[in-house]
Amino acid sequence: MLEKRVELLLAIEKLGSISLASKSINISYDIAFDTLMTINNLCPSTVVEISEDVQKASLSGYGKNLLLSYIFVQKEYQRFLESSQEINKIDIGFFKSIQRIAMQISARNQIQGDIEHIEKRKINSSIFINLKSGYSISSNITNSSLHSLKLKNDDSVVILFKSSSVILAKESSSNISIKNKLQGKIIKIITEEVDSEILLDIGEDTIVAAITTEEVKSMKLKIGDILNAFIKPSDIMIGK
Repeated sequence: MLEKRVELLLAIEKLGSISLASKSINISYDIAFDTLMTINNLCPSTVVEISEDVQKASLSGYGKNLLLSYIFVQKEYQRFLESSQEINKIDIGFFKSIQRIAMQISARNQIQGDIEHIEKRKINSSIFINLKSGYSISSNITNSSLHSLKLKNDDSVVILFKSSSVILAKESSSNISIKNKLQGKIIKIITEEVDSEILLDIGEDTIVAAITTEEVKSMKLKIGDILNAFIKPSDIMIGK
């Protein structure tokens, strides 16, 4: 998984095109696009900068340093273990990002954030997390999970939620009483006979919502539309 994602980043750096990069490593355009979105979501800074027409792409400064750090770790792994001085040659933050990119998790949405506040109650706790996009999102977890994850303020975490947990509404229809509300622009619609996926750009992050194709038609959704996305705090998992 990690090697294939790194291979895609290298192809993007060389070819500057999602389409060409996907062909060069024998994966579909859709898989390449989704992979790049996941990579961007899992890292504290944008790794791949994608053009408005989602055809051209290039590595950001952060992305280039991330790739260099990965290559360095791969080449110098034994020396890195043997000499404590080698630790100064890489940024530990980059290493954490590499670990996240390597994760294989079934949840469609995986986004990096920092804990700003924890409200602890008798059984459950509410975790409030700042995202790169500027949004604050809350998750309800058990106190046993809070303890086992050793969560505390300012910790960097990954929030995870299923695409089926995202409720979409037009900008004018914002009377839904769910705590977590994100607003974004549709950048991609994947339509099948029964089910569809909507990709929303919410700023520095991208989220995916799964709805029926009938809903896509009834809401008259199209690329560029602004939508509100709602996720219940109980539907948001936390990884560290």
